[in-house]
Amino acid sequence: MVEDTAEAAIDTGELPTLTRRRFVGAVGAVTSAAGLVAIGDPADATEPTATDARTVSLNVNGTRRTVELDSRTSLLDMLREELQLTGTRKGCDQGACGACTVLLDGRRINACLTLAMMHDGAELTTIEGLADGAALHPLQQAFIDTDAFQCGYCTSGQIMSGVGCIREGHTGSGDEIREWMSGNICRCGAYPNVVAAIEQAAKGA
Repeated sequence: MVEDTAEAAIDTGELPTLTRRRFVGAVGAVTSAAGLVAIGDPADATEPTATDARTVSLNVNGTRRTVELDSRTSLLDMLREELQLTGTRKGCDQGACGACTVLLDGRRINACLTLAMMHDGAELTTIEGLADGAALHPLQQAFIDTDAFQCGYCTSGQIMSGVGCIREGHTGSGDEIREWMSGNICRCGAYPNVVAAIEQAAKGA
C-alpha cells in the first residue's frame, strides 16, 4: 500500500525514490478513493442535454421559409441541410475561401461564419435565386460568355460576391474588382476571366 510505504519512510527517516510506477500507483489510489474513477453500469451515466432547438423564419429567394434548428446551426448548414439549397458550397468552413457567399439583406456575407438564428426575418438570396425563371442573371451569363470557371466549385460564391461587388459600385477598374473580390478563392486560377465577367455585367448594369 502507498500509505504503508510512506509511513515506513517516515519511521526510518528515508524517502522512497519516486519512480514512474510509484507515481502512477499513488495517483490511482487517490482518484479511486475520491470516487473519480467511474466504474459501473454505463446506463447510470448522465444523459446528454437535449438540443436547444429554435424556430427561425427567413425570406429565402423570395419565399418565406420557416425551420426548426439547433441554435448553433450556421446559416450555411441551414441552407444545405435543411432547405436543400446546395448551390451554396461548403469549402473551408472558416470564412477563408468565399465559396459559401450569399446576399443577406442585399449585402454579401460568408454563410459559414454566421448563425442562422441571428437573422430571423432577414431576406436571403442564394445562387438558386438569381435567375429570373429561364433567364439567367447578367453575371451568370457573363461567366458563361467569358469562360470564368473551370471545376466550378467556387463559381456560385464567385457569382454571388460579384453581384455584391457590382451593387456596391466597386467595378471602376480591373484592379478595383480584384481588390473587392479578393475574399473569393479560385484554386483553378480563373481570376482574369472572373474579372472580365464582372466587368461585362457591370457595363450592362
